[in-house]
Amino acid sequence: MSFLRLIVCVVGVYSMFLIWAIAQERLSVPFLNIVTGKPEKFKSVLLLNTAQSAASALSALTYMLIRKKNGASLKEMLGLAVTSSHSVKTNGHAKANGHSNGHTNGHANGHANGHANGHANGHANGSTKDSKPFTLDDRRNLMFRFLQCALFITIAAPFGFASLSHISYPTMVLGKSCKLVPVMIMNVLLYRRKFAAHKYLVVAMVTAGITTFMAFGEQGQKHGKGAAQSSLWGLFLLIINLAIDGATNSTQDEIFSKYKVTGQQMMFWINLFSTFVTSLLLVFPLPHIPTIHPGTNWEREIVQSWDFIQTHPSVVVPLAQFALTGALGQLFIFETLQHFGSLTLVTITLTRKLFTMLLSVVIYRHRLTPGAWLGAGVVFAGISVEAYVKRRDVHAKRVMQEKEKAKIKDL
Repeated sequence: MSFLRLIVCVVGVYSMFLIWAIAQERLSVPFLNIVTGKPEKFKSVLLLNTAQSAASALSALTYMLIRKKNGASLKEMLGLAVTSSHSVKTNGHAKANGHSNGHTNGHANGHANGHANGHANGHANGSTKDSKPFTLDDRRNLMFRFLQCALFITIAAPFGFASLSHISYPTMVLGKSCKLVPVMIMNVLLYRRKFAAHKYLVVAMVTAGITTFMAFGEQGQKHGKGAAQSSLWGLFLLIINLAIDGATNSTQDEIFSKYKVTGQQMMFWINLFSTFVTSLLLVFPLPHIPTIHPGTNWEREIVQSWDFIQTHPSVVVPLAQFALTGALGQLFIFETLQHFGSLTLVTITLTRKLFTMLLSVVIYRHRLTPGAWLGAGVVFAGISVEAYVKRRDVHAKRVMQEKEKAKIKDL
């Protein structure tokens, strides 16, 4: 039964997020206008984010309702009943270290996987927390942190989507795989956290890999000053996206270190706030804002989005695929995390990113040079070093815990 569950989880993560990646890339290329016959790009990132966050919040709520313990109140289910006052070390390992480790392998869609990894690894490190009832200030502070994460995500997503107009999807996937770099930087700058020595080696490897990948580029691409400037601009947009993602991840680290919330609860609240924020931006008139509201000045984006859908009906299928598969994929992520732990999840998400890049190359016929493949290999090698060290450390801690249990039995 356990093996069958693992197979279902692996197939679920792979299938959902591979379809999600294909839909995301499809949304970045032009759609045919049925009135004029001209190809035009879908630019409403706000509608894209609203559909994604609404589906994710609904799936997280459904997951929590299914997993709700008998007798648990609504506040307990939503993570509003108990807060943690302070950490208590056991076997010499603090929980905060587990959080910072887990976030380095966050998922490419942004917000749920790495945070859940950190939460699970913190528990694996053997730490416990004293708990006390939630106060009004606790709820306000927690909701503010969730809103802060939602705002970060709302701002970051348009930059990532806009970068696809200037760089290829394999480049974006590879850049997203380098999430460790901005996460570490933001943790150091915002919360003064420190990291193990091997993490700096991983940062150097992924930085060198992405630099090599960008330097060699794709076969058959247009060369010249204009093409180079476009690629640099796309990379700049992706760096902004990753930097804001790093701020999001470090803030979620802070939430996990101070409050007793689960990954599903965080997924629900952040996506709920994200849906609220992006819905407001959709219905209110906005000035022209590059990447966020690239449409007509002071026109409501919901109107522009609806007009685009009516004249470009082929956008509906990839838009629905993007929202639904992203939400369902996160459910498989949490199911894997609950039953098999973060190490199995890291392995699945790491190989999934590699297959996403390969699938993009095959379906959309990107032709990479040998140098680009070398750069990609260096990046994934660096991420593999991080996964290997994490696996080794957690295994050593489990051995120590088993020895402690054996000593207690002997007594």
